[in-house]
Amino acid sequence: MKQGNKLKRFASIFLATSLVVGALAGCGANSSSSSNGTSTNTNEGGSTSSDTSSETIKIGANLELTGDVASYGSSILAGAELAIEEINAAGGIDGKQIELVKADNKSDNAEAAASALKLITQDKVHAMIGPATSGNMLATVQIANQNKVPVVTGSGTAQNLTVNEDGSINEFIFRTCFIDPFQGVVAANFATELGAKNVAIYADNSSDYAKGLAASFKEQIEANGGTIVAEEAYVANDVDFKSTLTKLKSANPDFVFIPGYYEEVGLIVKQARELGIEAPLMGGDGWDSPTLVELAGPDALNNTYMSNAFSSEDPEELIQNFVKAFEAKHGEKPNGFHALGYDTAKFIADAIDRADSTDGEAIKNALAETKDFAGVTGTFSVDDQHNPIKSATILEYVDGSQVFNSKVNP
Repeated sequence: MKQGNKLKRFASIFLATSLVVGALAGCGANSSSSSNGTSTNTNEGGSTSSDTSSETIKIGANLELTGDVASYGSSILAGAELAIEEINAAGGIDGKQIELVKADNKSDNAEAAASALKLITQDKVHAMIGPATSGNMLATVQIANQNKVPVVTGSGTAQNLTVNEDGSINEFIFRTCFIDPFQGVVAANFATELGAKNVAIYADNSSDYAKGLAASFKEQIEANGGTIVAEEAYVANDVDFKSTLTKLKSANPDFVFIPGYYEEVGLIVKQARELGIEAPLMGGDGWDSPTLVELAGPDALNNTYMSNAFSSEDPEELIQNFVKAFEAKHGEKPNGFHALGYDTAKFIADAIDRADSTDGEAIKNALAETKDFAGVTGTFSVDDQHNPIKSATILEYVDGSQVFNSKVNP
């Protein structure tokens, strides 16, 4: 998800937090609790000491609860809370209850780094649900690795979160969502199935998420025999898109791919329809927010599509049980971010249970060894780059509502 636009501020604060983290890690400040109720404090030489003070298993939630993309973080939190309530009601993990410790990163990179540091060093969480956006998640990577606390993002789709440019793996970073290139390929293949030949791309040029989807979409649509007839860009927080949309219209595309986030996409869809662009429009999971419908209007969203991890209309029994439980708690059907939050919490709990420990190394190894985890966003195994191998869902907007269209396997 979103990379963020506060790079200068982030750089200075992240440098400071990195230095603090290095000091804390070197002094053995991180502690963890084992499954038998003892906590282990790692000393400088790598040895451990134990006490019996821990009565709960602590999972942190470093999420965007306010700010530009609060819809994402709040939804992930709601799903995670339901999952943990269910686990605790069933007896917890080895008789221990899970405590969810929340931190609001305010949709900001620097705040995400500070929240991760607090959750690890002050709240002593054993694992963490990471930020929703790729930029905020990236700010936590070094902190997680240095302190050896596993972090799992439910929606950070940028490829470089788990794998560095040199090919090395960020050992303590995982995700439950599919990565950007997969979404771009899914969208391109779907466009081809619709018969699209002359395709336009309109992407957020300030977002690594959008640029990643656009690049993989372009490569695949051209491999499928399609032609890119126009490419235009916008940046986050733009509100008037008519000039570039007019250029797109003049190219007469039969399909328009719009990777981006709901705040801008809602306005883009509305203005595109007002200009007479009637071609199918499609994006990725960044579209998934009720605010999109409010901004675009139900009529404008007809003949638009998105790739996502989940549909509340999927008839699978596991999914429908989740939908019923969520509706009973919140009075509404869950969206994809609710489902990803639910799966992320259960994925972490499952690893802690299999590890039979709350030691960070043990949890990390259990996460990496996951096979055939049955989630509401799909049954998945974890590959050697810490990504889930799972299917994608195509959703269609009909009169403002998301309707299940199809499922695409990896």
